[in-house]
Amino acid sequence: MLRINTDILPQTCLTYLAFRVSFRETYERILLARQVNEEAEGFGFLTEVPFLKAVPPHVQLDLLAETWKKHSGRRRSNASLVDESVVYAACETAARIVDDEPQMISHFLDSGPTEFTLAVDRSLSAQLRSLHLNLSNEGDFLLISQFEDTHPDEARWLKDEFELDNARFESMFEVLGRWHFSPDFDANLKLLLTDREIARIASVFPRREARDGSHSEA
Repeated sequence: MLRINTDILPQTCLTYLAFRVSFRETYERILLARQVNEEAEGFGFLTEVPFLKAVPPHVQLDLLAETWKKHSGRRRSNASLVDESVVYAACETAARIVDDEPQMISHFLDSGPTEFTLAVDRSLSAQLRSLHLNLSNEGDFLLISQFEDTHPDEARWLKDEFELDNARFESMFEVLGRWHFSPDFDANLKLLLTDREIARIASVFPRREARDGSHSEA
């Protein structure tokens, strides 16, 4: 269970839709970029959060899987700002697709591990946005982008004014430097993807043990 401030992110088919659609849409765009020999960059569900636009698409998938694992588990996990960013971006991405390309929702949900029975219409996009708007987070993951080009003294004043906790921002800066998949990427996708889908993705993103013992993209 994922705890965001005083709320638990509901473990419902609506949340499942937001995460699965965002994962599948980003994944398929990576495949398309490979087919046309383009760099897989500058897109993905997490670009909904300005500060995280530079995160490589495959790392976005890894971050989504990590947050999904926390959300789908039985133990309560406190959300980091990255987790909050993932939830917000997943809901907004899925809502946008419902509005602009509703036929893609069935495509992304087909053969998934969970049956989805809600109607795909304008009310669904409103429900998806309400899913994150009703949570008791303060949107600090959106505020942080304001400090990127700000003089340190002014940034310090703004952070004090908004009572922002610098320690909470560390995880946001950390993911900007990530390139490799985490060792638990495949395992974290349980209940979001089927075993067959996970195996297929593992073949698309083969990983090997690096010399330092960490996992890396092949």
